Amino acid sequence: MTDEAYSMPDIEDIDEPQACPEAVTLTVPSDEVGERLDRFITQHTEHSRSAAARLIDEGKITVDGAARAKNYCLREGQTVTLAPEDAPVPCEAVAENIPLSIVYEDADLLVINKPTGMVVHPAPGHAHGTLVNALLYHCGGELSGVGGVLRPGIVHRIDKDTGGLLVVAKNDRTHRALAAQLQGHHIEREYHALVHGGFRTPCGTVDAPIGRHPTDRKRMAVLRNDPHARAAVTHYEVLESFGPISYLKLNLQTGRTHQIRVHMSSIGHPLLGDTVYGGGGTLFERKHEAYLKGQALFARKLSFTHPTTGEAVSFSCELDEDMKKLLEILRAQA
Repeated sequence: MTDEAYSMPDIEDIDEPQACPEAVTLTVPSDEVGERLDRFITQHTEHSRSAAARLIDEGKITVDGAARAKNYCLREGQTVTLAPEDAPVPCEAVAENIPLSIVYEDADLLVINKPTGMVVHPAPGHAHGTLVNALLYHCGGELSGVGGVLRPGIVHRIDKDTGGLLVVAKNDRTHRALAAQLQGHHIEREYHALVHGGFRTPCGTVDAPIGRHPTDRKRMAVLRNDPHARAAVTHYEVLESFGPISYLKLNLQTGRTHQIRVHMSSIGHPLLGDTVYGGGGTLFERKHEAYLKGQALFARKLSFTHPTTGEAVSFSCELDEDMKKLLEILRAQA
């Protein structure tokens, strides 16, 4: 579950480089001030530390247009640029006539109920059939360009196998305003999940920094002693208990990649169906795998201040059919 504001191209989910006739530019955020240049490149691209150092030495990575050493300490707002031939950026997304579940739409934004299994934006291996492809067809040219040609309109994202609500910006002003709310923790995001195990208390908070896994770059991990890990806070409440399985409501105070999945796994309660972070394999999961196409997680509620009207708005939707069916089975067995 990745839920982060886009104020710059973000390429951390890209697995393989693809040539594209433009450079990759990354802006240094406030919470990464003082970060070494080579570490910054490693955190935000698929380059290894040694590859980043080599590209820096070759002058193919610059800071504000100037070559720097690999141990150069970055300042807020600086622009880090990767030369085009080394930029792992997919080419421009194309419009596709794909049905959308639109919860709300006006001249500035849309709230979309993304189906489980749909990728948010194109990437290697997922060039078509994404939410962005559908949005381009539905909105035409009316999408913000802040996220670049790959992610027009996308203010935040959720994992492919997580369904539920996303807000999409139709113009740059709206995008920047929503991104500021997200970064300032002023957007309320409520998720529902099925997790392993029972809880001794009805509610709690996981406050643990998250960073890239030290040996598996496709995974995230709680890294308590790593100065490069980013603060992450998840609040949870037990809605129903079914013995070895619990039904939770979760609220994100921050929005890190896979935050809920990593946090719940870190306290011994991985999500059902989440084989990446310790779920899967139980008799219940094997018996009902038809309803577990990934982690049992759904973005059910989204609340924020409308950038144009200043009104506090809130949107919610029903759980998807798979989550409903799993709850029906658990309640029948209780």
